[in-house]
Amino acid sequence: MNQMKRKWQFLLACCLILFLPLLTACLNSIRNLDTVNQKQTTLIVGIDDTFVPMDFQAKDGRIIGFDADLARAAGQKLGQKVKLQPIDWDMKETELRNGTIDLIWNGYTKTKARQKQVDFSQPYLRNRQVLVTEKSSGIKSFAAMKNQKLGLQNGSSGQTLFNTQPQVLKNIVAQNSAILYDNFNNAFLDLQAGRIQGVLGDSIYAGYYLRQHQNQQQFNVVTGGFPEETFAVGVRKSDVKLRRRLNQALTALYQDGTIRKLSQKWFKEDLSIRPKV
Repeated sequence: MNQMKRKWQFLLACCLILFLPLLTACLNSIRNLDTVNQKQTTLIVGIDDTFVPMDFQAKDGRIIGFDADLARAAGQKLGQKVKLQPIDWDMKETELRNGTIDLIWNGYTKTKARQKQVDFSQPYLRNRQVLVTEKSSGIKSFAAMKNQKLGLQNGSSGQTLFNTQPQVLKNIVAQNSAILYDNFNNAFLDLQAGRIQGVLGDSIYAGYYLRQHQNQQQFNVVTGGFPEETFAVGVRKSDVKLRRRLNQALTALYQDGTIRKLSQKWFKEDLSIRPKV
């Protein structure tokens, strides 16, 4: 019996000697899987490539803008390639949830409603919703939009505020509703054509758009009514490590002055937010 027991012990020892290196290799592979992915995979970033000046197409087809520059700079900090992927902005959370994209990074406003669907990085930029009107209309306040037609981008934070705080604007405008557009550019075209009397949108976009306009003095930019917002990057709730690493990258980009420089480049002012370290 003892001889049989010793034989089994000998066989077990042999098995351990043979399979221990393999087992160790497997465990190391699992342990290092996240590191491998961090270094070798490409992050797919969902954007609206018409959202000037955050992400938009240059004449040669390249995607440029503040968020385009910042995402690429963050990719360098992370040691990962970044691919900017144009998506249907109204479907952004679905695209993230389905794994079609890894991040939502396009002037993405942090809201309580969105926090139910995605996690957010730390905020990196300040913004607010403004009303843009033609000076010839005489509309210089939200109240003056009474019974007037308003334009909004579908799926935007402006649309969310319009619906969740109806006393500010929704209860005032014509038919207590807004005309929805796929992008802000089309809304501004209709504003100039007189088909609508106001556009509610991001101050960052409105400011850049009007600076590029040949006669920016023909527009009013009306503030007040809605609170200040912050832009952050949308991340899947399951991607805890990615969110942590992204926050580290954003902190480093704030500390080395990159975010401030990009803000001055695209907005002519510093709208960066100091991270809470």
